[in-house]
Amino acid sequence: MPRSARSRVVAAEPHEAWSLISDPHHLPRWWPRVARVESVTEDAFTEILRTQRGRDVRADFHALQRDDQAMRLRWAQQVDGTPFAKVLRSAETELSVKAIALGGQAGAPRAEVGIVVSQSLRGLLANIGAPLMKRASARIVEEALDRLEELFR
Repeated sequence: MPRSARSRVVAAEPHEAWSLISDPHHLPRWWPRVARVESVTEDAFTEILRTQRGRDVRADFHALQRDDQAMRLRWAQQVDGTPFAKVLRSAETELSVKAIALGGQAGAPRAEVGIVVSQSLRGLLANIGAPLMKRASARIVEEALDRLEELFR
């Protein structure tokens, strides 16, 4: 099962970072390839992803776990019955924020944002494609963290 886990310290109050990453409406600002978000409810949303060729693809997500106190959230992508089912059995994204003790610049707020993407692959990809999917997921997570870091500068 390909799994990519990364974290980054950003120049933000932890609750400010949590407010941004836990609200699906903000995904186009920081998550790669998300053109827009639709049908947002408390426990579900739809991403409209733009491919490199400019085509839009829908991806539906629902909440598996949300803990605003601990600033931790897990979303699962709906795979069955979608074009993603050819490649994926399941896909989950976990987001978290941790407060960082102040150091360096006095009074500068800092938060550690964590992102974990876990995927279960289907068919031959389960064995052969796992390293490729892991690298691709890691690139997406790094780009997301780069964008978050820029947003909080």
